[in-house]
Amino acid sequence: MSNSLSIEQQARAAKAYVLQELRKTSAGQQILDDVDFFERLDMNFITVFAIFAELYGYRHDCLDQLVDLITMCGTSWQARAPELRDLDKARELDPEWYMSNKMLGGVCYVKQYGKDFEGIKARIPYFQELGLTYLHLMPLFLAPKPFSDGGYAVSSYRDVDPELGDINQLKELATELRKAGISLVLDLVFNHTSNEHRWAKKAAEGDPEHSAMYWVFPDRNVPSAFERCTREIFPDDHPGSFIQLADGRYIWSTFYHFQWDLNYSNPTVFRSMAAEMLFLANLGVDFFRMDAVAFMWKQMNTDCENLPEVHKLLRAFNALCRIAAPSVLFKSEAIVHPDFVVQYIDRYECQLSYNPLQMALTWEALATRDASMLSQAIERRHNITRGCAWVNYVRSHDDIGWTFSDEDAKELGKDGGSHRKFLNAFFVNRHPGSFARGVPFQDNPRTGDCRISGTTASLAGLESMQGHAIDRILLAYSIAMSTGGIPLIYLGDEVGQLNDYSYLNDQSKMDDSRWVNRPSYPEQRYHERHDESTIPGQIYKGMKHLIALRKSTEELAGGRAVGFFTGNETVLGYQRPGTGSTVLCLCNFSDYGQWVGRDRFMGLPPSARDLVTGYDVALREGIELKPHQFVWLRY
Repeated sequence: MSNSLSIEQQARAAKAYVLQELRKTSAGQQILDDVDFFERLDMNFITVFAIFAELYGYRHDCLDQLVDLITMCGTSWQARAPELRDLDKARELDPEWYMSNKMLGGVCYVKQYGKDFEGIKARIPYFQELGLTYLHLMPLFLAPKPFSDGGYAVSSYRDVDPELGDINQLKELATELRKAGISLVLDLVFNHTSNEHRWAKKAAEGDPEHSAMYWVFPDRNVPSAFERCTREIFPDDHPGSFIQLADGRYIWSTFYHFQWDLNYSNPTVFRSMAAEMLFLANLGVDFFRMDAVAFMWKQMNTDCENLPEVHKLLRAFNALCRIAAPSVLFKSEAIVHPDFVVQYIDRYECQLSYNPLQMALTWEALATRDASMLSQAIERRHNITRGCAWVNYVRSHDDIGWTFSDEDAKELGKDGGSHRKFLNAFFVNRHPGSFARGVPFQDNPRTGDCRISGTTASLAGLESMQGHAIDRILLAYSIAMSTGGIPLIYLGDEVGQLNDYSYLNDQSKMDDSRWVNRPSYPEQRYHERHDESTIPGQIYKGMKHLIALRKSTEELAGGRAVGFFTGNETVLGYQRPGTGSTVLCLCNFSDYGQWVGRDRFMGLPPSARDLVTGYDVALREGIELKPHQFVWLRY
């Protein structure tokens, strides 16, 4: 491709070539005759071409690869069901539909929560009772047994775990969820496949075409050069970033030894993964959780994380969806330094992103009874690009890592390393007076480094039966519900599900403590959810109240939160501005009553309505908050 031409000129020439090649076959001409497809292609072609040319333009077959890519998109669009095309058009007319304050997410494992797809389908009435509009079903595709990294070692993107059902039942479930007003969210594992994927098996056999889809080297020389800069992710599994194959070759394996990294410097990998993505989109998937995106591109003499090419790949995949599955959106999973997390949030890249910093600092504030770091994060790092939203969560299927910035901590007089060691000790009950009953993950007694596993209830003190546990749970969820974006409930939290230690008796799980916070459906707790004399009933009542308030409070729509300095380090404050009114949220992280002086409210009206209690509050007199109390003050 000539560098003497502008990118627009190159794109026009490339598009003419692609159209010419498509017209050579009746199938290609049929694709071009589809007016909707042609308009979407016209609008998004330059994005796909520019990125494709930048990443693969050095190859002699670049344009032919592009022809194959566009042909695949056209074929996928033609296979898209009429009801999904109708949904595409409806969401194009309301492009920020997912920013609504009525959005509420839930997440679960199919096997643990419903046993199989039919079991999840049977729970749809409960999801509606709770108010869900978004359901993330954790990895459910075919994966190695018994070791699968919780399903993130994918052996096929078109076959599901047979214990859950089949691909047609998954499609039926997506349809039923859509009828109930619930969007389906699935993981798309872009960075790697399992070693049992058909591509990997061919690579292991030495097939050159499939070997080129992975990072495979004949000896240790190049892997050793890469490993001078890369970090070990799961050192308990294997050292470095590579493992040795049976034939003596070395293959890149960032995570577990049975997860092999794909080589995106090969356009065949890009095209192949795009095909898998669009196949799943046509099942009725509304959101893709983009797993481990930070690791997708490799470059010598870097740590091979968060490289610029990763963002180009995400933009290209996003543009393909705009062409062939326009209503599908992306959610980034980048549990990295806050400076890098925000780089993935863009309406042309990932419209949604997990908010790991807010999650981690909510627990930090509960442990320290000091909201300073959380307040700083909301003030400094919360606001993101218009049209994008955080997914705010209290806990996930995974572990908790303390991803705050050391520079941010230093401003508040805290040493990052020492503070992480304190938090690790506190949440695994190695600190005097801890209410938490977490379990260490990837524990290193020598350095004190580890990450934390545990359910919300066990981490908040319900397992240890220490006071204020229910209040801590509701306080944490009140923040997720009110800071903007989409709040996400790990299903079971709403009835106070505790840690499940049975994983210690399962040889395939016993070395992965994250299974402690992936328990099975707590049938008795759900049975008690309407009985307010029980602990599950009290938690459920509080959660339902929060959900109802959120859905009726328009100020909580969108993604903007504005910091509010309370003058009391134990009390978090932030505002949610609306069109005609503002909601001021105050959260007391102390085990004791706390006071916010009247001087903090001098610029506000004399009184406000607390949406949580329904009472009017005289702001000019100051506010006294009970232990772990939160208020949502509308003025």
